Amino acid sequence: MLKETAKLSKKVFTDKVEQTPIRNGYGEALLELGAGMPEVVVLCADLKESTRVEAFANAYPDRYFEMGVAEQNMATIAAGLGVSGKIPFISSYATFSPGRNWEQIRTTISYNDSNVKIAGHHAGISVGPDGATHQAVEDIATMRVMANMKVIVPCDAEEARKATMASAKIWGPVYLRFAREATPVITTARTPFIPGKAEIFWESKKPEVAIIACGTLVATALEAATALERDGVGSIVLNNHTIKPLDEQKILELAKKTGAIVTAEEHQVAGGMGGAVAEFLARVHPTPQEFVGMQNTYGESGKPAELMEVYGMGVKDIVAAVHRAIKRK
Repeated sequence: MLKETAKLSKKVFTDKVEQTPIRNGYGEALLELGAGMPEVVVLCADLKESTRVEAFANAYPDRYFEMGVAEQNMATIAAGLGVSGKIPFISSYATFSPGRNWEQIRTTISYNDSNVKIAGHHAGISVGPDGATHQAVEDIATMRVMANMKVIVPCDAEEARKATMASAKIWGPVYLRFAREATPVITTARTPFIPGKAEIFWESKKPEVAIIACGTLVATALEAATALERDGVGSIVLNNHTIKPLDEQKILELAKKTGAIVTAEEHQVAGGMGGAVAEFLARVHPTPQEFVGMQNTYGESGKPAELMEVYGMGVKDIVAAVHRAIKRK
């Protein structure tokens, strides 16, 4: 699988690689889960098409609940369903769920270890023209601090499908984070996916740094790795799709092997995936680390690709962070 992904990474931003919204995988998985698991139900806050739950709603209308613009009610109703033998998936934009209903998620879902799956859509600044009010860049931080909560950030549509399928089989609350824009499909049906187990997608013969990425920035990290390789700098790219529970064993292994870490995420650098990695390494193996992500700022309206560059989450930004991390070794 490593070789297969490496081949794809060399052309991730060419027309030869399929570009599909990550959220599409969520909708496909729900339809599949609906056929095989009658206990699966879906709740949505008036965003049926955008969150890709429309197909499930049409196929299983008796298991679909339209909540309207009422994310707080949606969370509390789902909490009751989750402790009553159902497996509810709640769907909205991440700025509203978990943004608007964070307290209800904390108190009625997480505190009670209710079996609810929370799908936060349109996360990150790649939402584009919708602007800062709809660009969730704090949600990983706010969700990973909750006891009992698992946090998964898929890198493409295929991994989103697998993550959604897997979450239905995990007891307790799970937060699934999805971007809006079409992004390179860099995995296949055969690519391994196990919640809590990060996967190496690229490894040079003599790696000097480990680039740990999640979500949309996995593809960017792979392109950065190819650019670094051309310049004679070896690297490892780790797809760290599960933020909680973190794959501590793999991260420690890479920190010891390379002596330098770069984390990359479409999220605030404070409290996100990079923060989780830093917290762990600070305890067991302090390692020079650079953080690629939103640097204590909000986004703005614009084209997704342009926003990623403006806010320092492009290929050149990862490459620059790699050089800084290596220099600190």
